Amino acid sequence: MTARPPSENPSESQPRRPANGVPAPAGEARPAAKEGKSEKAARNEKAAGKTSRSGKAEKSAKAPKAPEPPKAGTAPPRTPAADPAARDSVAPEPLGATPADVAPEPTAPTPRKGSGGYVVRPAPPLADSDRHRLLHGSHHDPHGVLGAHPGKGGVVFRALRPYAKAVTVVGEGLRAQLHDDGDGFFSGVLPWRQVPQYTLVVRYGATDGEVDEVEAQDPYRFLPTLGDLDLHLIGEGRHEKLWQALGARPMVHQGVTGTRFTVWAPNAQGVRVCGDFNYWDGTVYPMRSLGSTGVWELFVPGVGEGALYKFDITRPDGSHTLRADPMARRTEVPPSTASIVTEAHHVWHDEEWMAHRGDLPVHEAPLSVYEVHLGSWRPGLTYRQLALQLPAYVKDLGFTHVELMPVAEHPFGGSWGYQVTGFYAPTSRMGTPDDFRFLVDTLHRAGIGVIVDWVPAHFPKDEWALAQFDGRPLYEHADPQRAEHPDWGTLEFDFGRTEVRNFLVANATYWCEEFHIDGLRVDAVASMLYLDYSREAGEWTPNEHGGRENLDAVAFLQEMNATVYRRCPGVVTIAEESTAWDGVTRATHHVGPGGFGGLGFGLKWNMGWMHDSLDYVSKEPVHRKYHHGEMTFSMVYAYSENYVLPISHDEVVHGKRSLVSKMPGDWWQQRANHRAYLGYMWAHPGKQLLFMGQEFAQGAEWSEGHGPDWWLLDPSYEAEADHRGVRDLVRDLNVVYGRTPALWQRDTDPGGFAWVEGDAGEDNVFAFLRFDAQGSPLLAVSNFSPVVRHQYRIGVPEGISGWTEVLNTDAGRYGGGDVFNMDTLKPEAVGAHGRPVSVQLTLPPLATLWLKPV
Repeated sequence: MTARPPSENPSESQPRRPANGVPAPAGEARPAAKEGKSEKAARNEKAAGKTSRSGKAEKSAKAPKAPEPPKAGTAPPRTPAADPAARDSVAPEPLGATPADVAPEPTAPTPRKGSGGYVVRPAPPLADSDRHRLLHGSHHDPHGVLGAHPGKGGVVFRALRPYAKAVTVVGEGLRAQLHDDGDGFFSGVLPWRQVPQYTLVVRYGATDGEVDEVEAQDPYRFLPTLGDLDLHLIGEGRHEKLWQALGARPMVHQGVTGTRFTVWAPNAQGVRVCGDFNYWDGTVYPMRSLGSTGVWELFVPGVGEGALYKFDITRPDGSHTLRADPMARRTEVPPSTASIVTEAHHVWHDEEWMAHRGDLPVHEAPLSVYEVHLGSWRPGLTYRQLALQLPAYVKDLGFTHVELMPVAEHPFGGSWGYQVTGFYAPTSRMGTPDDFRFLVDTLHRAGIGVIVDWVPAHFPKDEWALAQFDGRPLYEHADPQRAEHPDWGTLEFDFGRTEVRNFLVANATYWCEEFHIDGLRVDAVASMLYLDYSREAGEWTPNEHGGRENLDAVAFLQEMNATVYRRCPGVVTIAEESTAWDGVTRATHHVGPGGFGGLGFGLKWNMGWMHDSLDYVSKEPVHRKYHHGEMTFSMVYAYSENYVLPISHDEVVHGKRSLVSKMPGDWWQQRANHRAYLGYMWAHPGKQLLFMGQEFAQGAEWSEGHGPDWWLLDPSYEAEADHRGVRDLVRDLNVVYGRTPALWQRDTDPGGFAWVEGDAGEDNVFAFLRFDAQGSPLLAVSNFSPVVRHQYRIGVPEGISGWTEVLNTDAGRYGGGDVFNMDTLKPEAVGAHGRPVSVQLTLPPLATLWLKPV
């Protein structure tokens, strides 16, 4: 992964001043333009009702100065809560009061008369503490103050509408203007026994003599949108569909269309919603706290899909921070950082794939993976454009799966997606979440599985994202030694906190359930498992048993794997784990010799094989005999876990050179070594993964800026045949692999492998047998010397009448020298390699042969 500094422009969504100087909050429908309205007035009216979709809204007029806060230690008076049963009563009942019955207090405003002859009496004064907290965004219960509440002498209406000139309550048979209490507050008491159905008509400053009015639902007349079960599961850290409870969700609530906003911020004094629907001024939309869960909630009528938003959080010290939604399911295109209200509309057509993807356990099925960085595979393509090209290309080459480097939203492209800020949002660089669903759907219909890299180990420090989200460490560990990642300048998750663990476990199932992902390759598992990872003595604290294991991370990984496998049949989880941790792919309930249950992964990247084998093939052939054991050592531990053999992006960047460029010799020898190595890799026990560009022997290192060098396959390029030949070999490797169960059916069974020749260091030759479940063999022989070896005797199993080549990496169509074993090879009763019968082969230089029984 690539380390990066935090973004220098953490919040591009700044307030914007509307054309007429007065913002119109979301959902406020304007009346039809009056005849004769000036063109300027019409433009101003339009400006007051809309904001730039970019989220860079103009700044609103400065809010009135709030009164001084209450003295320390004084408890603010509580306003009676609204009666839920009375909130939505349809027919208001007058109390019988008339203007003569009730005289206003001498200092109170003069009562107003509404339509129908009803009197709007002044409401009791709002407590200074409530006024201050509402204006400064630190009120935990705005619904207890704002909205409509039964009170003494009728129903008390109170609204907070900064910059408004007047607010009028409109209901069935009712229209009454509220009193202006200053600082944007409007209130009044209407003589009704129950709270009626009502809306608010808000009048802003006049333009060219025309009244600027908007009609809107009052957000503070609605009951909470989250139920007790949701809150209980969130508090317990067991909400397996957390994305359906937190974040922004369009819905119809109490018969009104709008969006529910919810966010977990337990340390916040207050939270407000701001966005392009209120000119990025959250004063009008304070959220309510839903008790000890730390969840804040507000239903905003009239806000729908496509709206930009963030949360204005008041920290414990009273300062404010503007944050993107941790649960956002769509974001702006970086470097913009606002969250976007969205809903899924894609209709899936991959029913057959989903029904049968789990027919075979993954370790007993063919798995050949093409690793792709979507942003640079074909630079500039959208998800839907990629869907027209990527599935056809991968299917033609015979890969069973693609592995996509992280598609979760990330602010810095140079991180390749490994420093995530939007864990629930596919990156918007290439389209919408539905566009990404379309790509996955198209791959499935082409018979190709989709694995996504998932990054739960750490996150960047950008001040608009997760770092100290509500003013204190929240997603990161409170102990700086546990929070700071020493290698990448990022923060590590607090895996011991139930809500954080829930955030990540639900995120794993989210990708599988919402996007039909078939596998999660979990990045940097080793950095999660060890408290002393990249830390010196004194920089870490042992666990409760005195050990170096991160027990919280172990429990998290076990829970994540168990949950994914229970909820998502057919999905595989894959660990990038670079140490010898015991039981990475062992079941969680099976305790190993170290006292830990297995982590529960389905597969693990074999980093040891990768480093050893690449070190061997990078040596000149004359020196390879001294490194022979690097190619055979992998079989000492090959069945300790369920392995994937990865030649990934990490091995072809940052000065490591591309795969073909690692090879010694001239151009012909480099390509021959490249082909021989791939033949050895595909025959070795374990699944295989190859990064894009290596399938056609790209000579340059990969760069996310321009992607693979596709021009090497242009027929007008004089060396095009050399590169196309290697790609043709990869296609044939996958075709023969898929048709030969011996190469994949017993990858995790020691009985599926046998060495024939593992000690021929002087010859640079390796030979082994693979067996399927019925015992049918495949013989793989690799010659990593640059000379032809004639009549090379190899011991073979008895009872087979003859052997024939099914693949030869030296074939002329691949760019080789066309050294073949043309005829069927008949076994001879000559002992070799501990077997009573053998065959004599011609071994091409720098080549791998596969042979099967006739």
